[in-house]
Amino acid sequence: MINLRSTWAIYTRELMRFLRTAFQSVLAPVLTTSLYFIVFGAAIGSRMPDLGGVEYGAFIIPGLLMLTLLGETTSNSSFGIYMPRFTGTIYELLTAPVGVAETLVGFVGAAATKSLILAAIILLTAALFVDYSIAHPVWAFIYIVLVASSFSLFGFILGIWADNFEKLGIIPLLFLTPLTFLGGTFYSIDMLPKPWDTIALANPIVYLVSGLRWTFYGSADVDFRISLGITLAFLAVCVTIIAYIFKTGWRLRD
Repeated sequence: MINLRSTWAIYTRELMRFLRTAFQSVLAPVLTTSLYFIVFGAAIGSRMPDLGGVEYGAFIIPGLLMLTLLGETTSNSSFGIYMPRFTGTIYELLTAPVGVAETLVGFVGAAATKSLILAAIILLTAALFVDYSIAHPVWAFIYIVLVASSFSLFGFILGIWADNFEKLGIIPLLFLTPLTFLGGTFYSIDMLPKPWDTIALANPIVYLVSGLRWTFYGSADVDFRISLGITLAFLAVCVTIIAYIFKTGWRLRD
């Protein structure tokens, strides 16, 4: 049975860290997203035709949301578990009567919560620049929660794997961000010439962006069921890896 007091202690501590670094955690992503809306939504978007019957400024909202969500979720979660390892306080956690479930729910739950808060703020910010509506709000919420949970787990794995700050940032900077830009954030895959439209489907981020875009506008480059299936599969892989980490103690005591 999960020790709720231990889980709550870890969860609230991580959320307080989020609030102490509000400028970096909230204001910086919001300002960055606002600049994207100003440049791509207003300046360039006014010259772009509608995509699938959706105004270009509104079309890029799911992509920008995913761009911020993936990067911030992974970074928050990885930093949350890496710092106790870096400072040595991880040993206090390992020797305390706190189980695997409490540790995982506390850290990952806090990272996912931060991402949901950030997603809500970005959607409110987007409303200042462009009119949009969400065709399937329930599915949008479920999908955002799934993505936030999946990449919180992924960030947790990254924070355990990394043994220095360079490794901590290499995955978000060199892989996640470029793949998200190439994953249909600012364009539809159908706009690409052959064979690039087919090659683009090898990018897993395409399915995440496409899935979220379907929840907003009811149409996307990829069938929503495929996007949902890939997201759930990624979540299952992350859970399996974390189960192995806690079972073997891999790198937790390094």
